[in-house]
Amino acid sequence: MLSAPSTSLSTSELLSLYRKMVQIRRTEEQLARAHQSGAIPGACHTYVGEEAIATGVCANLRADDVIFSTHRGHGHALAKGVTPRAMMAELFGRVTGVSAGRGGSMHLFSPEVGLMGTSGVVGPSILLATGAAYTFKLLGTDRVSVAFFGDGAVNNGAFHEGVNMGAIWDLPVLYICENNQYATEVPFASVSKTTDVAERARAYGLPSYVVDGNDVLAVHAAAAEAVRRARAGEGPTFLECKTYRTRSHSEGMRDAGYRTAEEVEEWKNRSPITKLREYLISERLAPEEELARVEAEVEAEVDDARQFATSSPWPDPATVLDHVYSA
Repeated sequence: MLSAPSTSLSTSELLSLYRKMVQIRRTEEQLARAHQSGAIPGACHTYVGEEAIATGVCANLRADDVIFSTHRGHGHALAKGVTPRAMMAELFGRVTGVSAGRGGSMHLFSPEVGLMGTSGVVGPSILLATGAAYTFKLLGTDRVSVAFFGDGAVNNGAFHEGVNMGAIWDLPVLYICENNQYATEVPFASVSKTTDVAERARAYGLPSYVVDGNDVLAVHAAAAEAVRRARAGEGPTFLECKTYRTRSHSEGMRDAGYRTAEEVEEWKNRSPITKLREYLISERLAPEEELARVEAEVEAEVDDARQFATSSPWPDPATVLDHVYSA
């Protein structure tokens, strides 16, 4: 497993990583409360516990780079540049949402910041990101494409087809497997003899690494090298980020019966936010007062986002056919 090297990041860059992870966590906690109160229709899959992956990867991307996400895509959207206001309003079904209130939790779309869509279908992000990378190569640009997907997608044919194609054509794509060890409530170890997904990807001939997905510095360093390779025309990289979601698969679903309370608590104690916070303090890079200020600013931002979402109008029923296309 790759570990975090001695970081060359500046204090401001480290604080930016910390701020983004806290923003994702606080937004997700606010959304969970809203779902419990009935304010959010439909599903709500939170990213709590996995914040280091989206944050570490997207910090290395430009605005014109693109990402393709999953049903658990709130963290990816925020890390790529979607605002808490726009995302929260979308989950509330309001017209000010990032998809004009039509997509909800699993269908966020914001091409202006490089978010090319989240999806409730398992695995398509792999093929879509591969296709985008092929486009970038044909156009002769140095843009990069990223596929985020979970361990549940790697038994899907799209995994094998997409990774193989990316490898044989040396495409500028990052394959990011967020291995949180459960596909809904099915333990990955019960459906695969090889629990290190990177071993599968390595067989297709591309650099493949296992990364501590709860260490934002390790993720950032691995993604930085992968992005460098992609921009230089050296082909794709596969990163398996070992992590864990500490809330239920989706809000309202059970959180026991398929995993123990002790296991969940163990991973809560390995929170990526706590890990970076302790590092910043122990290395005297940021005092507790500075981190508390960041946390307070994020709290205010997220509270504002909920108020914005609550006060935003519903879509006009007369616009129901807007954005609907047929050949």
